[in-house]
Amino acid sequence: MTEKYKIIAKYIKDMSSETRNLETYLFVKERIRDYSLTIDIQSKALKNKHVEVDTTLKFEDKSENEKKSYFEMTFSSIVKINENINEKKEIQKIILSDVQVEIYPDLENAFESMLNNSGYPDMKIEKKIDFEKLYNNRFN
Repeated sequence: MTEKYKIIAKYIKDMSSETRNLETYLFVKERIRDYSLTIDIQSKALKNKHVEVDTTLKFEDKSENEKKSYFEMTFSSIVKINENINEKKEIQKIILSDVQVEIYPDLENAFESMLNNSGYPDMKIEKKIDFEKLYNNRFN
């Protein structure tokens, strides 16, 4: 393996779409553009230089409003790190940036499909996530 890592598997680990009732649905439908997207990345070392990487997207209304929907998806990737890579900072970059860039099109597509199938047709994630920039801002 000459590459730094290889994604062995990727799948939706958990998915949740919650809208309490019709009144909430109609209220949210008018205001869903005000919802904000957050991302969380967790990793767990497995055997033989394998890492489980869970990328969670949450799309929610941060206001105190009672009428709101909640959308969350955890996308899991099983990653094999090259045997020659042992430096912590390089492994962090692989997990927090490189893998994210590679899986994001699938994650975004699945998340948008969940939103569309939850009754919010043509809902798109407008702002693309720049994982390299996020990583560089955090660690450099």
